Amino acid sequence: MLCLGARVPGLTLTGVERDAAYASLAARNGPALEVVEADINDLPLSIRERQFDHLMANPPYFDRAASRPSADSAREAAHGAQTPLADWVRIAGKRLKPNGCATFIHRAERLPDLLRAMPKDLGSIAVLPLAARHGRAADRVILRAFKNRRGQFRLLAPLVMHEGAAHLDDAVDDYTPMVRSVLRDAAALEF
Repeated sequence: MLCLGARVPGLTLTGVERDAAYASLAARNGPALEVVEADINDLPLSIRERQFDHLMANPPYFDRAASRPSADSAREAAHGAQTPLADWVRIAGKRLKPNGCATFIHRAERLPDLLRAMPKDLGSIAVLPLAARHGRAADRVILRAFKNRRGQFRLLAPLVMHEGAAHLDDAVDDYTPMVRSVLRDAAALEF
């Protein structure tokens, strides 16, 4: 949300964050942001009464029925799914305006779960795999879907994040040109 606000001036931005410290941090970093401290399954009426043009979500990655929790409570809250992935997708779909766009980032291994969770009114799905380096399997995906659209499913070529075969030096910026332009120059990630 902060990056989008920096890249596209004049937007009205609303974020929902369950953790009070993260909500406060986000609110301090963007004067034009509305940050609501809430759980997505218990949204305040002010959010439930609205629909949005674009929703972005970074749901917790790990299904705790199939993985071990972290001993670090903040890390666990961010990474361990207490709210089922299907709820994230359902709630996003309900909050979208007609023709609105939902964007999710998730682990590649959870893509089948993400696709199964898509309600019938979210279509024109495109999936952008993210690979750390050339020749490596994607470990994350970005999924984009539109409300009330019926375009064909598209699985895109992976976006490679880093140049070279391995990470050699923290002082070296080894992002690929496309990723560098998104991260450093506020370019749009088009797909």
